Amino acid sequence: MKDRVRRIFRLLKSPVDAIVVANSTEPHVDMTFAYATGVESGLFEGSVAVLTPNGGTTIITGALEAESARSAPDAEVIEIDSMDSLRKSLGKSLRGRKSVGLNYRELTHATYLFLKKTLPDHRFSDVSPTIATARTVKDKEEIARLREAAHITSKVAREIPGMLRSGMTELELASEVEYHMGRLGSAGPSFKTIVAFGPHGAEPHFEPTRTKLKKGMTMVIDYGAIYQRYCSDCTRSFAFGHPPKQARAIHEVVEAAQQAAFEVIRPGVSGADVHKAAEQVINASKWKGRFIHGLGHSIGLAVHDGGVGLSPRSKEKLEVGMCLTVEPGIYVPGFGGVRIEDDIVVTKDGYEMLTDAPRGYLEVKG
Repeated sequence: MKDRVRRIFRLLKSPVDAIVVANSTEPHVDMTFAYATGVESGLFEGSVAVLTPNGGTTIITGALEAESARSAPDAEVIEIDSMDSLRKSLGKSLRGRKSVGLNYRELTHATYLFLKKTLPDHRFSDVSPTIATARTVKDKEEIARLREAAHITSKVAREIPGMLRSGMTELELASEVEYHMGRLGSAGPSFKTIVAFGPHGAEPHFEPTRTKLKKGMTMVIDYGAIYQRYCSDCTRSFAFGHPPKQARAIHEVVEAAQQAAFEVIRPGVSGADVHKAAEQVINASKWKGRFIHGLGHSIGLAVHDGGVGLSPRSKEKLEVGMCLTVEPGIYVPGFGGVRIEDDIVVTKDGYEMLTDAPRGYLEVKG
């Protein structure tokens, strides 16, 4: 973990004496805490990690999480029993370190006020852009975990056609997908599973309802697994029975758009250029303008992890070790949609596919 902490400090444009990662209550728990400390389990609500430029890490936590904290490699653990002891421990850990970086993007206002009151003589600065950048490039251990999370979702993608039955609801299918991920080793869904039947597929972030599956419907299923804290994100689109002819045509365009994006992924290419490659394929079809979101985002400890994306506004260049989704889509109001999403890691020669489930058009017998 020391290498990760040192990387954050090395990337800082304005040096600081220490970085404090402070958690509030779930869901306001900063995943940078796990990234920097290497804790394997535990929620660590209200806990604090103090990071120093030499890679040092101090975890300040209560008895509830102390045993979990001790599993963290290279970390000093200070067990506290009150807010007063938290204040004293923070002060002691930061003695002689007056400039302190905070991850503003994940810090609640209440926790910020607590830190200001606890450390009145310290100078705070926002290091969240640097933390995001550091987390975007994954090390070998992180990639191994992402590969396993993607393996779980790929297995489930192959099982989804066998789950489909006439009359089942979107909610039922979402539950079955999550159950199958758990059976294969997922600690839980990496985000709220999306299942959208028929016209609902035109809404990229649709929330499942009691709508029932009928013959002739298309569907979009977007889901992800968590493996040892790391997230996958996969989308497959199927047809149930025999939908209108345009369903196949839309799927083939989206598949071609994704392949065009894959062909330009390599170190040094901008995220905007990768997006453009996919968008050009879609805009050359009769569904021009129906690709309404960015092509992808980085993944890791969060399903949207780090600061790099694949969109028309992405200025960042791809680097070896970046893990991203590639997810073009076409959305037709009143009809539905198709999205195909896979996870990749950028390599020195191009990319490695992390998800490997079939991407081609499939009509499931109704």
